[in-house]
Amino acid sequence: MHAPDCFRQQLLAAIPRLRRYARSLVFDAAAADDLVQGTLERALAHWHQFDQRRDMLLWLLSIAHNAFLDGRRRDARFTVLEPARLQAQQELTASDPGVDVGLRLDLGAALARLTPEQREPLLLVSVEQLTYAECAEALGIPIGTVMSRVSRGRAVLRQWLDGRAEPVRTLRRVV
Repeated sequence: MHAPDCFRQQLLAAIPRLRRYARSLVFDAAAADDLVQGTLERALAHWHQFDQRRDMLLWLLSIAHNAFLDGRRRDARFTVLEPARLQAQQELTASDPGVDVGLRLDLGAALARLTPEQREPLLLVSVEQLTYAECAEALGIPIGTVMSRVSRGRAVLRQWLDGRAEPVRTLRRVV
């Protein structure tokens, strides 16, 4: 059974934002494309489970987030991206003359240093302009957790970009 055309059109319209989110998660264009492709495959395979009253982008972001976490768990014993490779990639992509290259590199490096738990909600709220409630739905976490992670992520980025680097603190899961 194939997905209806209206579903496919909504899916196609969401790809640019989905790809931007995927790139912010993995900091590697090829890995981001793989994540987007996997997300789209899952969405097409389970199109009949999509609730038309729900926002397609939120549904896709949830799938991408879960696929990313699945990949992190699967690849936990491997190094995903070496810092030298990340720096070289950032230097290659920083060729736009209208943008402060140093700020772009500093921001990219600072974002890469954030824990995924802080980076994901920060980017969904700041870059993708999702509400806290939408971000909470996409990530499957409480809205208060989204708010605190965004706040902490912004504070840490501010410190790093101002040159007041502090050690990275990992979040504890309280059960």
